[in-house]
Order: sequence, then C-alpha cells, then structure tokens
Amino acid sequence: MKFFSRLFRWIKGTQVYALVGGNGTGKSFRARLVAQKYRIDLIIDDGLVIRGDKIIAGHSAKREKTFLAAVKAAVFDDKQHRDEAAKVLHQLSRKKILILGTSDKMVNKIAARLQIQPPQKIIRIEDIATQEEIEAAIRSRRVEGKHVIPVPSVEVKRNYPQIFYDKIRLLFRNENIRHLKEEETLFEKSVVRPEFSKVYAAQVSDAALKEMVIQHTAQYDSAVGIKKITVQAERSGYIIIMMVDMPAGPDLAGRILALKSYIIKNIERYSGIFIEDLNIVIDQMIEP
Repeated sequence: MKFFSRLFRWIKGTQVYALVGGNGTGKSFRARLVAQKYRIDLIIDDGLVIRGDKIIAGHSAKREKTFLAAVKAAVFDDKQHRDEAAKVLHQLSRKKILILGTSDKMVNKIAARLQIQPPQKIIRIEDIATQEEIEAAIRSRRVEGKHVIPVPSVEVKRNYPQIFYDKIRLLFRNENIRHLKEEETLFEKSVVRPEFSKVYAAQVSDAALKEMVIQHTAQYDSAVGIKKITVQAERSGYIIIMMVDMPAGPDLAGRILALKSYIIKNIERYSGIFIEDLNIVIDQMIEP
C-alpha cells in the first residue's frame, strides 16, 4: 500500500494523453506520430509500455490465443501485469504518457489501473486519419487479421517471434507537426498476426459474450428464460439484444433495468469487454 501511495503522489503531475478509436481503425499505426507531435515519452498500447523503440514493461495482448484474453490483457486485468507496468512508470522520470484505447471508458480504466490520472487530452482517430484511411485499416484487420505494434521489427522478433508477420517503414515530413523543426523522420512499425485473429474476432467475441450473458442472467434470476441473443460489434463497444421469457410480477420495468445493469456490470468487471448497450426484449410473461 505504501508503494502505491507514493506512486500516486509521484504520478499525479504526469501529463496523460489518449488516442481513441474503434478496433482496427489504425491507432497503433499512428501512435508514434501522435507521440512525436506532443513530445510524449511513453506509449501504453495493448498491454505494453513502450518507450521510443523499446518495449519496457507489460506483455502484448496480441500474443493471446483468444479474443477475450486479448481484451483482458489490453486493459491490464491481471494484477501482476498491471503492478509490473505501474512500477516501471513510477521508476521513470518521464512526464508524458499516451494511452491507446477503443473508448473513453477504456482509456480511463487503464489509467486508473496503472495508478495514473485520467487523460487530460483525448485525440480521436478521426482527428488524425481520413475516413478512407480508417476504412482501409478496418478492412485489413477484418480480412487479413493484421495488427500493428508501434516498435521496430527487431524488438517484436525478440519478444514475440511467433506472431511476427512483416514490418512497415514510414517516412514523415514534420513540417505539418507543431513544435518541431522541418525535417524527415523514419518510423518502423511491426505487423503481427495474433493467434486469435486467425478466427474472425467478432465471431470469437460473439460466442464469448453470449456465454457470459447466459451465465450472468442465470446468476441473477434462474427463472428468466433466454430465447435468443444477438451481438453487434460497434467501434465503441458491443450492443447486445436479448429476447427472454420474463416471470410475471410487479415492477416489471424496474426488474428489467436491474437485470440489464447486473449483466453489464459483471461482464465489464470480469472480462474488460465494453458494453455500449443491452436491450432486453420480452417475448412472453411466465408464471413465477
């Protein structure tokens, strides 16, 4: 407890930024450019703490074999994982951190778990990429299962050789970047293909989410009969539509809201998955 008390006091003055965009929209691809523009020293991306061209803490969510495990790693769900990253952040004398995430809620959760303050500035992927670039990135993710880690290939090969796929070298002219002299900068990024991307991610999350909805519904009220569950993957999270048979009784609206709240709260707490909305449709009223 004393360590984390000291950690919070030290980290309180740190400047925290966030880059937010949906899955596969190109956040990791553009992270180094954002970091250079704002003179940011550290990048937190998919379970990793990155400084310059080096991975200095954490482990990549992209090494996980399932989509659900990858989501949990990305939000530092495991205590040992987040404690290691928080300790490294505490030991460094850096003052600017960039957190990558799919939503405001996600980057705030990561900040809280790593004992740093919430982002003071949130940059949207739409602010730094065109709609055409975003759509191209999404197609690459969905069709080819390609992901980016914003460090050179030698670093990924050393740490995660089993998922390395290719490398990208990008030459940026800095005249469009504030606070920097006009010059050219070469960035190298690594393209990887995680195990979980070999199966379409939405299908994996579909099955996992349905299983969790069934489990938490039964825990809350075993009399609720689930007839159908539909999952829609959105940029900011997931929308779940659940058709049920509901026990008759007073305060139906209140019971539905309570069930909805219970399911969302427990899925987000134990999996790190973000639920944008859960719609409960009653098919039939049944005797309790």
